Amino acid sequence: MTKQCFDKAKALIDAANSEDPNREISEGKDWPKELLYSHRMSDMLERYAPEADDAMKLAARAQHIQRWKSPRSDYPMNRKGYHQWRAGLNKFHAETIADILAKAGYEDQLIDRVSRAVGKKSLKTNPDSQLLEDIAGLVFFEYYLLDFADKHPEYDERKWIDIIHKIWRKMSGRAHRYALAGHIKFPDSLAPTIQKAIAEYH
Repeated sequence: MTKQCFDKAKALIDAANSEDPNREISEGKDWPKELLYSHRMSDMLERYAPEADDAMKLAARAQHIQRWKSPRSDYPMNRKGYHQWRAGLNKFHAETIADILAKAGYEDQLIDRVSRAVGKKSLKTNPDSQLLEDIAGLVFFEYYLLDFADKHPEYDERKWIDIIHKIWRKMSGRAHRYALAGHIKFPDSLAPTIQKAIAEYH
């Protein structure tokens, strides 16, 4: 029953993310953007925490589930609006995955655990939420930092160091050690800035 629930939930998550109208090319293949992100989250979880249980495998897969349905542009373009957007996004993700897991046949205990992790609940005290933050940070550094940099050529080195500090701060010591041990690939062009930022942080 558990495997049946897991397989159904994973298929439903992938189907939901396949609806993303935004596209991204990876290794010559055209992907719905959030479907690609979800696969990268799953792959990174397997690399970083292969001992993770089914609940965390589903949480990683659902980290950005249907994110495009709650765009940043729906909120004021200031700091307050950003925080409102993030809070709304976390709530949306938590509710969306809870509905999917119920459809897959899971019981309330696992649904609550996964939705709390995806909803970023109790980041400082919930190990599930922290694990997701670790995976998200590692995925961002390996796959998305360079693209983000290309979109913001106006940022100077100090700005990039501040951004890297913000991401690094959310990650655990275990994730820091994993990244610094060479288990993820930092973009070559930003490697000196990343090294400088991490040296400053520590």
